[in-house]
Amino acid sequence: MAEFGQAFTTKMSVAYYKDQQWSDAKVQPLAPFSLHPATHVLHYSSTCFEGLKAYRWQDGSIHLFRYQENIKRLRNSAASLCLPVPSAALVEQAILSAIRAVEKEIPALPGALYVRPTLIGTELNIGAAGRGSHEAMLYVITSPVGDYFEGGVRPLKLLIDDENMRSTPKFGQVKTGGNYAASLGSVTQARKELGADQVLFCPGGQVQETGAANFMVIKGQKIITKSLDGSILPGITRDSLLTIAKESGYQIEEVNYSVADLLQMLPDSEAFLSGTAAVVSPVGSLIHNGTIHQVGDGGVGAKTMQLRTALTAIQTGQAKDPWVWTTGI
Repeated sequence: MAEFGQAFTTKMSVAYYKDQQWSDAKVQPLAPFSLHPATHVLHYSSTCFEGLKAYRWQDGSIHLFRYQENIKRLRNSAASLCLPVPSAALVEQAILSAIRAVEKEIPALPGALYVRPTLIGTELNIGAAGRGSHEAMLYVITSPVGDYFEGGVRPLKLLIDDENMRSTPKFGQVKTGGNYAASLGSVTQARKELGADQVLFCPGGQVQETGAANFMVIKGQKIITKSLDGSILPGITRDSLLTIAKESGYQIEEVNYSVADLLQMLPDSEAFLSGTAAVVSPVGSLIHNGTIHQVGDGGVGAKTMQLRTALTAIQTGQAKDPWVWTTGI
C-alpha cells in the first residue's frame, strides 16, 4: 500500500456556496481543480478540513466512526474562519455520497478509507484581507490507508519544543491548514537533525500537543492530558479514548501541566499520541535540551496497547459498541 495519504479513490463529492446559498453535493470523478490566481484561499488561508475513517467490517458492511462529531467540528472551524457555514445535513450528504460512490474501493481490515472533507474560500478578491470569503467550495476526497507512521505500531521519538507554538492561541481548536504550516519548520528540523517522529509543542514550558495529534500520559491508573482551553484540537479519538479509559477504571486528569511535570512522570509511565490518522501511537522517548528521556522501558506500553485494541475493536465491529459510535452506511 502507498504511503499514508498518497493513494486516492476515483470519485469525490463537491458543493458550492454562491449568492448566499449552498448547492447540493454532487459526486464527480476525482480530478484537479481550476482556481483563479485571486482565489481567497490562496491568499488568506480560508480553509478548514476534517479527517475520519470508513471501515469495511468482516461481513462486508461499511461503517463510519463518530462522523457526526467531525461534521460539528468542521462547522465550528468554518465559523471561526468566517467562511460560509454549510448545514450539518449538507456536510453529511457530501461525506456519505463520496463514500458510497467508491464502496468497492474501500480496503479490507486492517486497512480503512480515510475521508477528508475540506472547505475553502473561493471568492475572487485579493482585497478581502479583512473579511471572510463570500463564496466557498466544500469537497470530500477519500484515500485507502494503512498505518500513519512508517513501520506500523512502534515506540515514537518526540522532540519537546518549549519555545515555539503549534498554533495561534485562539486557533488551536480549529482544524485549519495554517496550524499545520506553523508546525512544519519545527517538525522538519527535528526529523532531519534528531531523527524524531514528531514535535511535542510546549510553549512557555506548558505541554500542549504534537503537530498532528493529541498527547497523553498513563501513570498508574491515571491518564493525564492537556485540558481543552482552545489551544489544542478537541480530538474525537482523544475523547473516545478518555471515555473508554474512564469506563475501564482510569482516573482522567484534563489539566495544564509543565514540561518539568512531564519529565518527572516519564520513568514509570507510558505515553501515546491519539488521532484519526495516528489512532493510538505509543511514545518511547522524548528529547529535551539535547537529553533523551525514556518513557517507561522505552517500548510499546501494555496499557497503551489495551486502549488501542479496545478502540479499534469498536471501530471495526469486533467488539460491542456501548456508546453507539459506529454507523452503518
